[in-house]
Amino acid sequence: MHKLVVLYTQPDDVEAFEAAYADHLQLVAAIPNLAETRLSRFSRALQGDGFYLMAEMLFADKDALKAAMRSDEMAAVGMDARQFNNLKVMMLGEE
Repeated sequence: MHKLVVLYTQPDDVEAFEAAYADHLQLVAAIPNLAETRLSRFSRALQGDGFYLMAEMLFADKDALKAAMRSDEMAAVGMDARQFNNLKVMMLGEE
């Protein structure tokens, strides 16, 4: 499995974030080769930045992830993600 992880800091308005993120997830679901999406919401930070949400997008292998990253659907997800620019967002890849 290969994984793309996105971390979001605590939003000022959790309800507005959750509503917008629900719509965002519909775009994520259309990404080709996406095997699974896992979400984790954090209630507190034990150390460091206070992250609110972690989204993990799982792909079968490196080629599936690379193809997904080059897809029009991923480009649409990236464009839509701009609405979260008021948050600190970190993207990580795992092999």
